[in-house]
Amino acid sequence: MSADLAGTLGGWLSYGSFFLVFATAFAIVTLGLNLQWGYTGLFNVGVAGFMAMGAYTSALLTTPAAPDRLAGLGWPVAVGMLAAMATTGLLGLLVGVLTLRMRDDYLAITTFGIAVVLQLVANNATPLTGGPFGVQFIPKPLQGWLGTGLAWNLGYLALAVALLVLAYAGLQRLAASPWGRVLRAVREDEGAATSLGKRAHVFRLQSFVLGSMLMGLGGAVYAHFVGYIAPEDFLPILTFQIWAMLIVGGSGNHRGAILGAYVVWCFWALAGGLLRGWVPQAEQARAAALQVVLIGVLIALMLVLRPRGLIGERIAAPASRRPGG
Repeated sequence: MSADLAGTLGGWLSYGSFFLVFATAFAIVTLGLNLQWGYTGLFNVGVAGFMAMGAYTSALLTTPAAPDRLAGLGWPVAVGMLAAMATTGLLGLLVGVLTLRMRDDYLAITTFGIAVVLQLVANNATPLTGGPFGVQFIPKPLQGWLGTGLAWNLGYLALAVALLVLAYAGLQRLAASPWGRVLRAVREDEGAATSLGKRAHVFRLQSFVLGSMLMGLGGAVYAHFVGYIAPEDFLPILTFQIWAMLIVGGSGNHRGAILGAYVVWCFWALAGGLLRGWVPQAEQARAAALQVVLIGVLIALMLVLRPRGLIGERIAAPASRRPGG
């Protein structure tokens, strides 16, 4: 193999692993949103805030001490990721206790407000979060063994995929259990579920907290791969992207949520690359806005052509319509 061909292949592998790590982190977050919306009907429009909470928690606990910041405890990355899940779970618990007994629109308003507040706190609490300059020197696991090149990218991709598989397997077991069936019953008819003795509020709260924990884990996976986070990484457009992933993939189906994350992220990356190549340098800012428009067009097409997404939730046919029924 020639040196040029080897270099080209290495470049493609490096970019591919870079792309797949981002998509995998978003897939973990989309699984959390699918549990909340696809299984329980909880409308969370503050996904970016929960991701930010997870990312900043793990980053601040694992970065080395710095004289200009209050945090920087140098904890292991695994502990930081677990702490990210714990803090986002507590945030989800607080939001759920305050809002889940109210009408559904209150949850949407509250989660959006929480996301905006967290973004503002990250932007202004400079002694803790670094303010607009963000948090740097976030440790990257396995780097001591694999170095900083392609080997580490592939190693971290394997770690991210392992976390995604664990999350998927756990959610699949929960979805097939009586707990998962109750969630669907609460989503379809909360009054009927309550009349059967199910405490709908408790199940909704459990679903919201668990989904929030997965969003925090996705944020931590993102932070430790990039090595640097700032408030601008968690703008409301991120929530739009995650919702697009769920809609395109298919809500109510964990495999659809994962597939949607990879498809939409691929579409987003390709659209960005094409626009940067076609649009003059002076118009690049406007071209970036066109990416959002293109995602909106993709969502509209999916709602028209495949309303349930690429792999939507399977709806059981009535017994009278089943073979032999």
